Amino acid sequence: MSGFRRGVRLGVDVGRARVGVARCDPDGMLAVPVETVPRAEEAIDRLAAIAEEHAPLEFVVGLPVNLRGADTASTTDAREFAAALQRRTGIAVRLVDERLSTVTAHAALRSSGRTQKNSRSIVDQIAAVVLLQQAIDTEKSTGNPPGATVPLDEESP
Repeated sequence: MSGFRRGVRLGVDVGRARVGVARCDPDGMLAVPVETVPRAEEAIDRLAAIAEEHAPLEFVVGLPVNLRGADTASTTDAREFAAALQRRTGIAVRLVDERLSTVTAHAALRSSGRTQKNSRSIVDQIAAVVLLQQAIDTEKSTGNPPGATVPLDEESP
C-alpha cells in the first residue's frame, strides 16, 4: 500500500438520465453509495455540494468506452461532464475505464434478489461503487493513481 494516496474519493457514474455517486473512506478500505443525482442542469451543482460535504482528494469519473476500448457518444458525454465538474469545483477529476461497472452492478442487484425495475433508483450508485472500488484497488496494487486526469484547461466545445 506504499503508493496509495490517502484521502476520500468520490466515484461518479455519469448516465444520460441519472448520475450515481459513491464515496470511500480516507484509507480506501470501502466504497459506499452516496446518492443518485438526476441528470439535469443542477447535477454539477449537486455534486459540488456533495464534494463540500466530503472534501474529496479527487473525483473518479467512469469513462464508458466500448468493449474494444473505443470511445462512444457516452464517452464524449462523460468527458464533457468531468471537465465541467472540475471547472465548477476546482477538484481534480480522474477518468477511469468503467467498461463493465453497470453490468456488474445489475448482476450484484439481481443476485441479491432485486428486479431490474426496483433497482433502477440505486443501480447508478452501485455502478459508482464498483468503478470507485476498482480504481482504489488498482492504485493499491500498482502504486499509481488510476486512469487519466482531466486537463485543467480543457474547454468544452
